[in-house]
Parts: sequence; structure tokens; C-alpha cells
Amino acid sequence: MQMKTKAIVLHALKYGEAQLIVDMLTEEAGRVSFVCHLPKTQRGQGKKQLFQPLTLLEVAFDFRPQNSLQHFRDLRLLMPFASIPFDANKLAISLFLAEFLYHATRDEQTNRPLFNYVENSIVWLDSCQGSFANFHLVFMLRLSRFVGFFPNLEDYAPRCYFDLREGAFVLSAPLHPDFLGPEETARILPLMRMDYTTMHLFRMSHLERNRCLDVLTQFYRLHVPNFPELRSLAVLRELYS
Repeated sequence: MQMKTKAIVLHALKYGEAQLIVDMLTEEAGRVSFVCHLPKTQRGQGKKQLFQPLTLLEVAFDFRPQNSLQHFRDLRLLMPFASIPFDANKLAISLFLAEFLYHATRDEQTNRPLFNYVENSIVWLDSCQGSFANFHLVFMLRLSRFVGFFPNLEDYAPRCYFDLREGAFVLSAPLHPDFLGPEETARILPLMRMDYTTMHLFRMSHLERNRCLDVLTQFYRLHVPNFPELRSLAVLRELYS
């Protein structure tokens, strides 16, 4: 079946002497892996630049569901970045989010709302000229709406606990270690209600921001099968140390 769709690059791995395996989140087919030949020419090197993390592309290919790797018929840059590659903080966040999405959406089928959310978030980060220190935290929390385990905020009550395994607010401490106490639960609640335009109102120290990041990665590790330790997490923690 011939398909033309928007796609977001999540991961690219060298394969052999002149090929790449490229994993993408696509609008029309969910997660798709491609094999791409890169000739050792200036054109080939220019093509390689299209596969930087979170790059927005339009791709055309013959979709064969029985094949683990698809082949491009055509691809083009959908939107060149204006700031992400040139801002060290934005670049660190984008590399982390690409790795995070690579694992968090590994088995994702067609999910246009999820794709639109990720695409719009990338565009927002690239165009942002103000504060974006909480961007990755808000992104991770709100993504959980699209993958099925965003907490029901109406269940919150003062001095309650947050059960990370159940993704729910509870009135007493669970009988396992994966939960937040009342103080941390109250602190993270405003973050759950924020979006990119209001997140600058939530002031956090570097220590608090890194703690939120640790909690969120633990949350995903509990809900997404085989979710690993993220290699780029250390870089992001250094950014906010």
C-alpha cells in the first residue's frame, strides 16, 4: 500500500557501511522503521542530516506490514528548525525527548492525536523565546493522556498519596514502595494541570526539577513494558544541576 505521511525522527542507527535504520513516529501508521541507503557523496551526507532526532519530515513509501523494515520512496524536510540545533538547552531537551519517545511509543499503532501532540510540542519548543525549563516535564505528563495512564485529577484530596503503579490518587500509603507522599503529591499536582503557556508560573529549584524528572521516568517505567534507563537522562540532569 502506497503511503504518504508526516513523520518525526526518533532514532537513527548506522547499519553496515552505507545504510541507516531509522525509527519514526508517523501520523498515518504509528511507529515505523525504515532502512535507508546513504551513498558516500555530498548528497548522501546531506540526506543523513534529515535524520537528526525530532526532525519533522514528510515521507512516502510502500507500506508492507509484514516487513519489519520499510523503504523510502521519497522524503523531504517538513519544517527546518529555527533554534533547537543552535540552543544547547533546547538541544539537550530534544535529544532526551527523542530517546524517551523511542521507548514510550515503541508499539504505538496509528494514533493521530498523539502524533499531533508531539508535532505541536516540537514546533512550540523550537519557536519559544521565553522560559522553557519545565517543558520536558509538562511534555512527559501530558503525553500520558495519549498512551492511556494520565491520572484522574478529580480524585485528588488534600494530604492524599499518589500511587505510581496505579496512576491514581489514594487516601493511604500503598503497600509497595512506588508512591509519592502527600507533600510531593501536592507539589506535582499543579504540574499535571499546566500547559506550555502557563508552565513558567510553576517555580522549581534544580533539585525539585530533577526529582520530578526521576519520578516521571519511574512512572513510565512502571507502565510501559521494557522501558529502560535512559542514557540521555544524565545529560539533562547535568543541565538542571
